[in-house]
Amino acid sequence: MANQNYTALLLSAASASVNGNDIDNLGGRFAIVTIDITAITGTTPTATFTVQGKDPVSGKYYTILASTALNAVATTVLKIGPGLTAAANSVANDIMPTVFRVIVTIGGTTPAVTATVGVQLIG
Repeated sequence: MANQNYTALLLSAASASVNGNDIDNLGGRFAIVTIDITAITGTTPTATFTVQGKDPVSGKYYTILASTALNAVATTVLKIGPGLTAAANSVANDIMPTVFRVIVTIGGTTPAVTATVGVQLIG
């Protein structure tokens, strides 16, 4: 299986929460999720990014890993994979499901978040 690279989210002055599209995982067990916030404005704006797996039977989503509430221009990396040492809001000891998505929950008063979220899936 070759490594896979995906654009999970592209936000341009987003002011409300966004659900990314489903992504098909073609066999990657590990994921590196890179969140690059290039602008965040408003009164106490926050953005929490969550990687969710999708149950193939019910179609319901479940949380694999969620970032902390981010509130500044910065690059944040989340890691998911079997055998990794779990760390709250940054690393999950888990296997990537066959279908997943990334969502962002935006908070604050008149927030505007510009960011990209890339996902690398690795055998």
